[in-house]
Amino acid sequence: MTDLANLVTKNLPQVVNGHVATYIPALAEVEPEQLGIAIYNLNDGKISVAGDSETYFAIESISKVITLLYSIETLGLDFVNSGAILMTSVIKDTEDKSAFEQILNFTREICNDPQIKLNEEIFKSEQKTGDMNRSLAYYMKTKEILKADVEESLTTYFKQCSMMVTARSLANFGAVLANDGIKPWDNERIVSSTTATFTKSLMMTTGLYNASGIYSAKIGIPTKSGVGVGSFLQYLIRLGLAFLVHHLMKLVIVLPA
Repeated sequence: MTDLANLVTKNLPQVVNGHVATYIPALAEVEPEQLGIAIYNLNDGKISVAGDSETYFAIESISKVITLLYSIETLGLDFVNSGAILMTSVIKDTEDKSAFEQILNFTREICNDPQIKLNEEIFKSEQKTGDMNRSLAYYMKTKEILKADVEESLTTYFKQCSMMVTARSLANFGAVLANDGIKPWDNERIVSSTTATFTKSLMMTTGLYNASGIYSAKIGIPTKSGVGVGSFLQYLIRLGLAFLVHHLMKLVIVLPA
């Protein structure tokens, strides 16, 4: 058994200490006792995986990083929902692709995973229970911040949160950011260095919501979490990492003395 597999086996009993997300009914039905990890090493171009790293789960709030990158690159905020909805709203339908199709295609490319797709059940569940997001969107509309149609923007936003990814997908994504916007598998740039740097700074300060401050001070790695539930990180030491853990837990940081 590899060191990575040993790490998963050792930590699997800990995942039962949290709880799955229940405010979106479809997310409450996921298999809770899953743990997966994927690491993309830019130094040798190899990806190491262990546990449930190939299991697809809803990307949820991690999608905010992708829409931010895409919006900046195509039209050239933070990660709370109002900012994410606003970012989504500025992506317009084209003659041949809807706003969501553009986001989906970009997600597949930056995650190097053509199998990423929309989960209709989670999307409908998001729509049905998204009153808080709906109120944020209409508030921004009344303040003339959000210019687009509210319901169309929300539909795209709920769909982007319902894309299905794996830990491997997100490790690839993390590797792109760690590589300063260049896809390491084909050495092609997908976002500018400036966009990648700006996005990583937002991940550092807001990527874990209320836990962002202590995490930034103690760990100091640009990270983004999602209630789906996964998280991905990128190290300046040229690694992209991603985790699948369905149980939500308080952030506990243990450092050596």
